[in-house]
Amino acid sequence: MANLLLSVMGAFAEFERALIRERQREGITLAKQRGAYRGRKKVLPPERIVELHQRAAAGEKKAHLAREFGISRETVYQYLRTTG
Repeated sequence: MANLLLSVMGAFAEFERALIRERQREGITLAKQRGAYRGRKKVLPPERIVELHQRAAAGEKKAHLAREFGISRETVYQYLRTTG
C-alpha cells in the first residue's frame, strides 16, 4: 500500500512539474514578444566598432585592442564575429 501511495504521489509531482515548465515557457515566449528579452546593451558605439574591425583587419593583436577599448578579449572576438 505504501509503495502504491508513493508511486501516485510521484506521478502527481511529475505532472505538476511538467505544468510549471509549460507555463514558464509560455511566460518566456510572451516576454520575448513584448521585448523584455533584448539582451545586454553594446559597450561600444557603432563608430568604435567600425574602428575595432579596421584595426583587427590591419593585424593588431586582439589583447592590445581589448586593453585599449576597455573590454575583454572575448568581447573583442564577439564583436568581430557578430558585427561585420
